[in-house]
Parts: sequence; structure tokens; C-alpha cells
Amino acid sequence: MKRVLTILIFASVLMLLAACATPTPVPTIAPPTAAPTQPPAPTQAPAATKPPEATKPPAPTATTAPPTAAPTRAKTRLSIATGGTAGVYYPYGGGLAGLISKYVTNTEAAAEATQASAENMQFILRGRADLAFALADTVYDAYAGQASFKDIGKVPVRALAVLYSNYMHLVATEESGIKTVADLKGKRVSVNTAGSGTEIIANRIMEAAGIDPEKDIQRQRLSIGESVNAMKDKKIDAFWWSGGLPTAGVTDLTSTPGMKVRFIANAEYIQKMSDKYGPFYFKLPMPKGTYPGQDADVDTVGVANLLVVNEKFDASLAYDILKMMLDKKADLGLIHAEGKNFGLPQATVGSPIPFHPGAIQFYADNKITIK
Repeated sequence: MKRVLTILIFASVLMLLAACATPTPVPTIAPPTAAPTQPPAPTQAPAATKPPEATKPPAPTATTAPPTAAPTRAKTRLSIATGGTAGVYYPYGGGLAGLISKYVTNTEAAAEATQASAENMQFILRGRADLAFALADTVYDAYAGQASFKDIGKVPVRALAVLYSNYMHLVATEESGIKTVADLKGKRVSVNTAGSGTEIIANRIMEAAGIDPEKDIQRQRLSIGESVNAMKDKKIDAFWWSGGLPTAGVTDLTSTPGMKVRFIANAEYIQKMSDKYGPFYFKLPMPKGTYPGQDADVDTVGVANLLVVNEKFDASLAYDILKMMLDKKADLGLIHAEGKNFGLPQATVGSPIPFHPGAIQFYADNKITIK
């Protein structure tokens, strides 16, 4: 019995040793908590491994340019040919340049002082200016390649708008004794700068009055500013000036203490001028009180002022400039009193040359047909 007990104890010890020597298979079986080693459900979703919708190219919306959007205009710089600094063209043109630069997309403009209409037409021909102010009769001569433009030929000029009318001033000192155009014979008279629109009209009026501008006057060719100073210094007896109202230089002259002048009527020669040169001229009374000391209306030769461009000027830009001018009409009036005269339909009345295609489209969109 004792021997049997010893054998049983020995067998149990052997079994215990065997169990310690052989690894139990349980630890190699994935326990219930092994699941976290698999990709968690939120990261297994296919949407999480794809680019989010926000990274896809968006469909056109209000913030993206639609296929029909007009292309943005490249940066454009414009030169505006005006006139002398003491006239109307220069301040008007300077103000217009400022409005273009401020309100017309990607466009900068600057005004250039010039000898006015005739020189401005040459600038348009040569591409030295993009826009220009000019008198209707001078513009037509340039367009037709006649009169003072015979040597350079036809200028490819087109109208954007009729802006306002010029009044033909004939200003004389009281001491000169000049009371009519005919009284200019033998006097010292400035006809403005050589080839200017003022000189062209002055020559035509004097011719109609029986005066030869080449022989019958002591002719001087001075700008409006120079003419005013020469009259103050008693170097001239009279001067011609075609300009809007009021013209700064004339206001300066008539405001000068001790300076006494007369404004001489000249409208009586319109018919003769029109018969010979064309229907550019009309009677235009200068209202009394326009200038200090002017106590009565003065009947003058009137002629329209145009804003013009080369026929090759960009049509969309021409359209945008006119649209801006109409939208900012009140601002034009603040630049100069003559700016108040711009508007529709008057901007389309009185041009002796064809309008630019961009202008024609603008007026058509405003229900005005250019014939």
C-alpha cells in the first residue's frame, strides 16, 4: 500500500512537470478583446479614404466667372488732347481723365494741354492722342482732308459725342474804339494760335466782313492766356476766342481792376460763312452777366464741340466711356459749367462726321438711332 502511494505521488510530479514544460495554447487564441487591433469602423468607411467633396472642382457658381462673362480688359492708358490751360477744353479734359481713371475698369487717362482743335486732329491721325476735343468745323475739315488738312490728307476721325457749344468771343479794349468786326481793320488783333479752330473761324468771319486777315489787321497768333496778358499790357487791341462759358482767361481779364473791354457781336456773318464752308455755324447769344461788366447779351457765332477718337479706337472702351459719362453726368457739371450740357439726346445732335461704332451701340442701347 505504501509502495502504491509512492508511485502515485511520483506520477503526479511527472505530470506537473510536463504541464510546466508545454505552453498552453490559450494565450495564442485571439481573445474577445483582440477586435480593437482591426481598423475601427469610422476609418473603414470608404468615404473616409476618398478625397472629401470640397476638394473636387466646383461647378460654376455666382462666385466663379460664367462661360458668357466678358473678358477683363487689359490695362489701358489713354491720352486726351485738350487745349490751352486758360480755356475750357483743358479743365474739362482733365476732369474727364480723372473720371475715366476712377470709374472705367483697368483704364487710366491723362489730359494733355495742346493748341486745341487743329493740332488735336493731327494727334489723332498720328496716334499721339486717343481722345480729343475739337470744333465741329475743324473736325469736318480733318475728316474730309480739306482746307488746312490738304497737305496731310484725310484724318480717320470718328465722333463719340457732341459735348457743348462754343461761343465766338471778340473782345476789344474800350480805348481801341472797336465796336464792330469791320472796325478791326488796321488794329492789333490776336487770332489765337496758328491753325487753331479759333483762327479758322476768326478768318472766316473777317473774310465775310470784308477783311483780309493776311493784310488788313496787324495779326498776332497768341493763345488765350497769352492774349489776355497782352491785352492787360496794352500790346493788342482785340482778340478772338472760341470757347465755352465762362472761359477762365476771359473772366480773369474782365475781373482785372481798371480793365475795360467790349464784347463785339459777330453773328450777322453766319449765312455767308455757311454758304461757303458748310452748315456748322449758328447764332448763339452770350447771356449778359457771363463775365464781370458784361451788361447785355451778345450775339455770337456758335459751333459745336465734339469728343472724338480714331476710327480704330476700341469699341467696347468707347461704349464704357460714354456710359460712365452719362452715369456721372453730375460730376461732369462739377468739373466745369459746360459739363452740365452733356446728355441725351443732345450728345448725338450736330456732328458733321460719322459716329464711332462703340458710340452707335451705346446710343442704340439708350433707344437713340444714329442715322
